[in-house]
Amino acid sequence: MKNSTKYIFKNIAIIGLIAMFFSCVNSKKEVQDFLANKNLPIATAKEVNHVYKDSGRITSRLITPFLNDFTNRKEHPYNEFPKGIKIVTISEEGDSTTITGNYALSFNKTRVSEIKGNVVIFNHKSKSKLETNQLFWDQKEKYFFTEDGFRYTNPTDTINGFGFESRQDLSKHIAKDITGDLYTKQKDI
Repeated sequence: MKNSTKYIFKNIAIIGLIAMFFSCVNSKKEVQDFLANKNLPIATAKEVNHVYKDSGRITSRLITPFLNDFTNRKEHPYNEFPKGIKIVTISEEGDSTTITGNYALSFNKTRVSEIKGNVVIFNHKSKSKLETNQLFWDQKEKYFFTEDGFRYTNPTDTINGFGFESRQDLSKHIAKDITGDLYTKQKDI
């Protein structure tokens, strides 16, 4: 009698566990919608070191200590880098530019990123550097812009101001509301 009650309780427990496993099935979409409604990331990652390639050639490298993936958002999917970001872009000619900041958001649909807090962009070939507190980066157009205060330096010039636009490699820039020392070459007339 003791053994038969043991088996009955065991069977009831097994049937209960099986029923629980089959009742807890959610589709991938249901889980994503639940996470989106609760404003939770669909994934997180630590110590990310991601290499981007185009036709077998490395075009950039992203390094961050922490990444939150909110690509489950319907309207504006994005990635958040709450503990900072470092991006190294490499042009076809082999020139590289390093971008660092304390916080970043990267929007997937528009491919525009916002980088905040101690933002520094350094072009290794021209030795030019841009420092600001907030920067927007249009990755499709390979273009930087800010309306915040900035400091731009290169081997001959130092420019301070509010409002800056340039290509991704810091060439062909527009500096607004500026002060500083600029050196120009005199042309023969």
